[in-house]
Amino acid sequence: MLVGRQSKNILSSVTNTNIKRCLGTASEDSGHAQFVYNRNPRNLEKLRIAYKPAGYHLEKPGREFWHKLQVTTSKRHVTASVLHHTGVVPVMATTAEWAVRKQLFSTLDKMAYITIGKVLAQRCLECGISDMINTHEVLPNSKLEALLENLLKGGVRLEEDPRYKSPNPWDQERPEKPWEHY
Repeated sequence: MLVGRQSKNILSSVTNTNIKRCLGTASEDSGHAQFVYNRNPRNLEKLRIAYKPAGYHLEKPGREFWHKLQVTTSKRHVTASVLHHTGVVPVMATTAEWAVRKQLFSTLDKMAYITIGKVLAQRCLECGISDMINTHEVLPNSKLEALLENLLKGGVRLEEDPRYKSPNPWDQERPEKPWEHY
């Protein structure tokens, strides 16, 4: 029992010193941190000031995006994912997942596309991705249209805002700063 008390005291003293280090000396009286460190990797993309690679002008459909929707269909499953411009796939939903497949009658019918759209929209918003581009051509009343509709209903936009470029002093028009309109 004595060992448990000692470890508890050591743990509390370590966390207290870490908290004091984060607070700094000037803000110890108020109890609030002096600085906030934003460790969100998509912070600059949300502010629309992150680098957006343009690629080559002859490329089709182009590469000027931060996030891009990819939908692939195999013989047995549907996979929808979000591709970051660096090549990383931060979010993915597929009918091959046991939890999704268990709820479906077929993994390739229209209901599977609707379900994948809902799941991907929820996962995107949980990761902080609220807009992406879509390069797929959609036919009316198709399965892909059902997936895109459910992405839109889930709160994900299928277009990205242009990158904010700092105006020069001699520019006549000054674009609105995306971080000041809230």
